[in-house]
Amino acid sequence: MFNYQWIIKNISFFLFLAVLTVLYIANGHRADKTIRKINSTNTLLKELQYEYKTLKSEVMFKSQEIQIVKAAEPLGLKQGGEMPRRLQGGRLINN
Repeated sequence: MFNYQWIIKNISFFLFLAVLTVLYIANGHRADKTIRKINSTNTLLKELQYEYKTLKSEVMFKSQEIQIVKAAEPLGLKQGGEMPRRLQGGRLINN
């Protein structure tokens, strides 16, 4: 069944199968590498989302009026006691 003539006759087919096998293995390795890269990108994205949420909450806290007043006290700034007045067309309007 497997004599020399038969092997010589089908050598091109065997080479074709060998190339397909190499391509199949390479494709599997490339897919694994892509999946690892996607997972690491997802991890980085989650970390950046947590950081964004933390910074956003800090900004919201520090932008409250009482926190701004506390931060301005060491600079010698005080909150005015009178209501602000509006200027309209160069004239002062009392509300």
